[in-house]
Amino acid sequence: MASKSRILLPDAAGIAAAADVLRARGLVAVPTETVYGLAARADDGAAVAGIYAAKGRPSFNPLIVHVADVAQAETLAVFSPLAHALAQSFWPGPLTLVLPRRADAPVASLVTAGLDTIALRCPAHAVMQALVRIVGPLAAPSANASGRISPTRAGHVLESLDVPVIDAGPCAAGVESTIVAVKAGGWRLLRPGALAVEAIAAVAGEPLASEATPAVQAPGMMESHYAPQQPVRLEAVTAGPDEYHIGFGPVAGDATLSASGDLTEAAACLFDLLHVAQASGRAGIAVAPVPNHGLGLAINDRLARAAAPRG
Repeated sequence: MASKSRILLPDAAGIAAAADVLRARGLVAVPTETVYGLAARADDGAAVAGIYAAKGRPSFNPLIVHVADVAQAETLAVFSPLAHALAQSFWPGPLTLVLPRRADAPVASLVTAGLDTIALRCPAHAVMQALVRIVGPLAAPSANASGRISPTRAGHVLESLDVPVIDAGPCAAGVESTIVAVKAGGWRLLRPGALAVEAIAAVAGEPLASEATPAVQAPGMMESHYAPQQPVRLEAVTAGPDEYHIGFGPVAGDATLSASGDLTEAAACLFDLLHVAQASGRAGIAVAPVPNHGLGLAINDRLARAAAPRG
C-alpha cells in the first residue's frame, strides 16, 4: 500500500507540487468530478507509458485527454458544428468527445493507440482544471490498478497505486464520463456514464444506430489499426533483404524501441517506430524479440496484430 505521506492538499501549494511532478514526466492522481484520474503529460510518450506500467494495464487502450477549454481542445482535434454544440452545452463536465485527431496535434501516439481519433474531455473539477491550465493537456485514465474498482476517494487510489495524489474528497459523480463519437451525420454512444444520453439527444438529436463494424474503434477490435502497409516479421534478430529492422535491447536494428531494454521506453516508441518503418520504403518490417512480461505483453499483443495475415 502507498504511503499516505504522498497525499497533496488541493490548494495552490499542492497543485504547484503536482505540476512539478508532471513536468518532470511523472504521474499524479488527480480528482475530477467523475473519478480520480492517473494523470501524465499527453505530449510525452514516456510519461504516458508510465501510466500503463503503473496500472498494469493489459493493452494500449486509447486514453482520454483532459483539456482546459475548447480552444485548447482545438489544438488536438477537428471540431464539427455538432461537436461545438455538444462542447458548448456540456463542457466543463462529464462528457468525452471522440473526434478526428489533428495531424499536427502535440500528443504522444501512445495516447491514441495509433488511431486517427482522439478522446477529449474538459473536466469541471477545479483541481484538474488548474493543472491542465498550468501544465497543458493531460492523459488520465482512472487512478487504479487494472481490474480494480474505479477510485472516487484518495484512499481508493492509495489502495493500489504508489503515486502522489491530490486529496479533494469524494468525487461528485462517482462514475466515469459518458463517451460519444461525433462523426458525419450525427453521433454514437460509445460508453454510458455520468451524463445522461437523453440530455445529449436533446442537444444533438437521436444517436446513430449501431453498426456491425463501428467506425470508431477501441484497440484490440480491429487488426488493421496496428498494421503497417508492409508485412511484419517478429522475433527477428537480423533483418532480411529490404526489411526495415526495429531493434530492442542488444539487437540494434535500423532504429530501436529501447537500446537499454526498457519496456516503458519501448512502449512509448512503439507506434512512432511503426510509422517510421512504414515510411521507410522497405519491402518489409522486421522486429526484434521483446520480452513477454510487464508492458511487453501489450507491446507483443500490438506487434502480433501488426504481423497478422491480411484478409
